Amino acid sequence: MKMLKKLFAVVMVAAMVLSLAGCGSSAAGGAKEGGKIAEIKSKGQLVLGTASGYPPFEFVSIENDGSVIGIDVELAQAVADKLGVKLVVHDMAFSELVMSLSMGDCDIVIAGMPETAERAEVVDFSNVYVNDEQTIIVRAEDAGKYSSLSDFEGKVVDVEMGASSETVAKDEMTGANINSLALIADCFTELSQGKCDAVVTGMVVGKQYVLNNDKYAELKEIQFVNKDKATQACVAKGDAEFLQLVNDTIKENQDNGNFDKWIDEYSAQASKEANK
Repeated sequence: MKMLKKLFAVVMVAAMVLSLAGCGSSAAGGAKEGGKIAEIKSKGQLVLGTASGYPPFEFVSIENDGSVIGIDVELAQAVADKLGVKLVVHDMAFSELVMSLSMGDCDIVIAGMPETAERAEVVDFSNVYVNDEQTIIVRAEDAGKYSSLSDFEGKVVDVEMGASSETVAKDEMTGANINSLALIADCFTELSQGKCDAVVTGMVVGKQYVLNNDKYAELKEIQFVNKDKATQACVAKGDAEFLQLVNDTIKENQDNGNFDKWIDEYSAQASKEANK
């Protein structure tokens, strides 16, 4: 009987050891396999969500078989290179980006997007990679009509839906009729057709449209109070490791001058293609 009790005790201890080992292995495996970085490496691709029509940040290139190129795509490529995976670009309306990211349809959003309290509730934002400013673009023939924000009372001002320019225009051009469209390119189409009186957008983006079309003019003398437009990447909520990797990539490319180079390179490319 004593021998049976001893044998039973040994079997029970062995079973407990195996059980603990199995739990440890599972936990370790879970830690190793979990997280966005492991997920991206596993599928072999980084999916970027962006919104073309914002040269030089992102635009459709005729010379590159209709691919979306620009500053933001270069940053995403740098992140993909750091992870050792292929970059896949999903082009969509700006207003759809945060929802797409939160639903897992893309891994990262880079689209000249600044952080807001509302967006920060559902996604996490990176450090700022480019500082921009809001500006007003009008038809060149109308430039002399405006010297202050109050001069836009009763005028139609187009903005991109969901962009920081929409918020600034609504807050500071209180007498204007703010018209929100899905794409910034549509705003400028309406401006050229006389369907609106002005477009509010980031200065880096606005410069492209002014350079490419002498019918447009930038009202540099009119300043918004909240003119700063910080551009940031955003990732799904809660993955600190992936966010840190993105921030490290941003700093590396700020320190080595790549962002300045990309702004010049893609401004020139966008102008070249627009003039063809």
